Amino acid sequence: MSTPEHSPLGKHTAYADRYDPSLLFPIPRQAKRDEIGVSEPLPFQGVDIWNAYELSWLDMHGKPVAAVAEFHVPAHSPNIIESKSFKLYLNGFAQEPLANAAALSALLQHDLSRAAGAPVMVHIHAPRTAQHSFADLAGESIDGLPVKIDDYGPPKADYLRTDKNADVVEETLVSDLLRSNCPVTGQPDWGSVQIAYRGSPIDREGLLRYLVSFRTHNEFHEQCVERIFVDVMARCAPERLSVYARYTRRGGLDINPFRSTEKTQPENLRGARQ
Repeated sequence: MSTPEHSPLGKHTAYADRYDPSLLFPIPRQAKRDEIGVSEPLPFQGVDIWNAYELSWLDMHGKPVAAVAEFHVPAHSPNIIESKSFKLYLNGFAQEPLANAAALSALLQHDLSRAAGAPVMVHIHAPRTAQHSFADLAGESIDGLPVKIDDYGPPKADYLRTDKNADVVEETLVSDLLRSNCPVTGQPDWGSVQIAYRGSPIDREGLLRYLVSFRTHNEFHEQCVERIFVDVMARCAPERLSVYARYTRRGGLDINPFRSTEKTQPENLRGARQ
């Protein structure tokens, strides 16, 4: 069954060192989308950007090659790929002889697209030429607000509100206080989140309380970002909205979901905690 409980998460695992696409464990997105009232057509566009920092294989002379990889999984894909299975799959190339990076890229694109159920974009870079931009998410931080908080979950959309009598604004707000937990192991996932919108001004204290209320919530990265997007749209009704989260890496992988009302692609920034 393709549920988190049946994935490799939280289980003793033998680390394969040869190529094995069966290690990838897809999980359907729709079950969690049903919880937040999301169905086709999707109310957002977007992508899940993965960065892999522990990728290696052997050249045809047996010499190891190291690389950094970037993967773009479209939000409209029917499945997410469970992160530990992704790590195990990538680790399987460690002793696999391959002609070159292009051969590896073709395998990765085929296998990941099959698991996700939609085309996955793959970029492989030599470590010293990786094209990451080092910068934190742009926007005005709300973390310094003098807010008393005593609610750490589950997420409370009721905290979200706007001043409907104020002039429409276009602004970008950021917080480094996003924390949620793996739904199987309970391990914490730490992240930064950017909320860019045009509409009635969102109450910043309420937004901060709302984001902190994810602190004990158990849900995958992609699901948390979609929940934030849906809650902000429902409670604040902005004309335009984009939600982008950058999570710290685990097991050599970071996951960075982006959801937006606009046809746009986020920059793959690498923040201070990544």
